[in-house]
Amino acid sequence: MKSLSGVGLSDVNAVYDGPEGDLWELLMGQQIHIGGFRSSMDLAERAGIGAGMRGVDLCCCNGAGMRFLVRFRNVASMTGVDATPTVVERGRQRCQQEGLADRIRWVQADVCASGLPDASADFVWGEDAWCYVGDKAKLVTEAARIVRPGGVIAFTDWVEGPAGLSDAEAERFLRFMKFPTLQDIGGYRALLEQNGCEVVEASDTGRFAPYVDLYLQMVDMQLMGDALRILGFDMKMLEAVAGEMAFLQTLAHAGKVAQGRFLARRR
Repeated sequence: MKSLSGVGLSDVNAVYDGPEGDLWELLMGQQIHIGGFRSSMDLAERAGIGAGMRGVDLCCCNGAGMRFLVRFRNVASMTGVDATPTVVERGRQRCQQEGLADRIRWVQADVCASGLPDASADFVWGEDAWCYVGDKAKLVTEAARIVRPGGVIAFTDWVEGPAGLSDAEAERFLRFMKFPTLQDIGGYRALLEQNGCEVVEASDTGRFAPYVDLYLQMVDMQLMGDALRILGFDMKMLEAVAGEMAFLQTLAHAGKVAQGRFLARRR
């Protein structure tokens, strides 16, 4: 697992309280994860998530994943946990606007210490967000504590790819993304197993590189004006962000960064 000192929860909060979070939503939509709707549906189908189930979304951001699960998988209820005030309030408003507030509740807290009851969920969910959590071991332990025996932990996340990152590459990438740590697929598998889970799947989705290509192409061909508006029309800042995204693109195509998919059942 790669790590970077000096990056923590306050830095992540600053991203999603400010223009960077808005920029990610411009590129990815409300479902701020690689693959959007298709990725969510794929994960839910593989995990067997469906009608009547109760779920917890750790690092739920604006709640788009929860709204997806309630609307398209007929999940009975969702509880979202996130530490960033801006996205929690925005998520509450969107749930009200979409008429889903009665089935979705919010907890503003550290996801490693959510305060939710033991064995209270049929499944725990996450989409490309656990990379923002420094203590991956504590996070997986919390997920395993919350889910009932026989329940499912289902998540995608940005991970170190099979080619591996050099120390210099890891430092630049983690600093740009505000990731305190970056796990790999084998590391997540081991953490799940250590917490009493049977790992059903731990794999690379293969989506990362083509989607980074897409995001860069979208800005270049269509969304540059919108991106500049979010950044206060600061062209130098946009060029700097584009440079880091181009670096990310290089890492992705070299197999050094990937999107992992994980399904595990609590024994």
